[in-house]
Amino acid sequence: MRIFLLISIIFSMSWSVYLSNKSCKECHKDIYNEYQRSYHSKGYFNDILHRHIADKISTKKYDCAVCHMPAASNIKALVNGTERPNRNDVRQKDAISCFLCHEIAYVKKAHRYNHIILTKQVEGYKPSLYGELKNPDENDKHSSLNNPLYKDNVCKGCHAHKRNKNDLLIFKAMNDKQSSKECIKCHMPYISGGNENMNKRARTKHRSHFFYGIHNDDMRRKSVDIKLNIKKKYHIIVTLKNKMAHPLIIQSARKMFLRVTVKRDDKIIWSNKKDKSSYFKYDYLNGKKDIIIPYDATSYKWFNNLGAKKSKVYNYFIKDLKKGDKIIASFYMIIAKKECIDDIGLSDSGLDKPLLAKKIIKIVK
Repeated sequence: MRIFLLISIIFSMSWSVYLSNKSCKECHKDIYNEYQRSYHSKGYFNDILHRHIADKISTKKYDCAVCHMPAASNIKALVNGTERPNRNDVRQKDAISCFLCHEIAYVKKAHRYNHIILTKQVEGYKPSLYGELKNPDENDKHSSLNNPLYKDNVCKGCHAHKRNKNDLLIFKAMNDKQSSKECIKCHMPYISGGNENMNKRARTKHRSHFFYGIHNDDMRRKSVDIKLNIKKKYHIIVTLKNKMAHPLIIQSARKMFLRVTVKRDDKIIWSNKKDKSSYFKYDYLNGKKDIIIPYDATSYKWFNNLGAKKSKVYNYFIKDLKKGDKIIASFYMIIAKKECIDDIGLSDSGLDKPLLAKKIIKIVK
């Protein structure tokens, strides 16, 4: 009898009734609006770059679903190619959904990529959502729980590492010992206002759900630091520091570069444009063939990056520097390098436009 009862309980456990992103707006309007402007809300149906890359990989399988459509109830079918993305399915259209992130119980480490384990509920009970508030409010839609494990691991399901089908590491944003708390502190800073429409506890701040990143001006400025020094009138020393808790480049489409120029009478008389070490990007090969999307890659062709919290010093010697010359050190970030958008048919998208992160100017005295 006890065994039968235990089996009945186990099989009565099921995934919680799904709460769509839009349903969250009823109680969390400000957070919902922040999220809607974020790149967590972007996926196969509303992010042209992602969709073109996914379709370039395969028009049958959608391997990206594991991280870019994690709330889908048919992930296995999407990955093995028996089903395609369906924009009429709200769980798929919600991309990296509010409900999915707040249901993460823990993350299981694995070789190719980590696996997200969601909490389960006894059938008929309202779902439990995790967060970092110590004293969360209850409501009729879900229970709210503080889960330390959630805060430590919530980002590790998708932002830890990814190996392609040839066992080549193509993405790594976090190391195994790193806590998600560090990610949250930087990408979800506190901003003013409570986290609910009806602020019963008069909270004065909440975690931003804009998920600041490369698309945000302020985040780009905060991500790097540049120091510029001039010695003996001809020796330029530039120190570039990555202030982030992850490497500069963590996605294969990205490209970044340090541009140092010398201007005289508003004309550029010198630049470091030919210095390969001032560019940061990944390049991949499959055999001897250059490839842009690393899904089929077997090796790196050329690799340059700057690790978390690391600095790189550049020394440039320009003997004809004169008093009054203007030295400019700028760091730029590119969402998708030209060879990438050309390869996937987005040449006119503007995604290869350099975005300024930081600029320092000094005058030769």
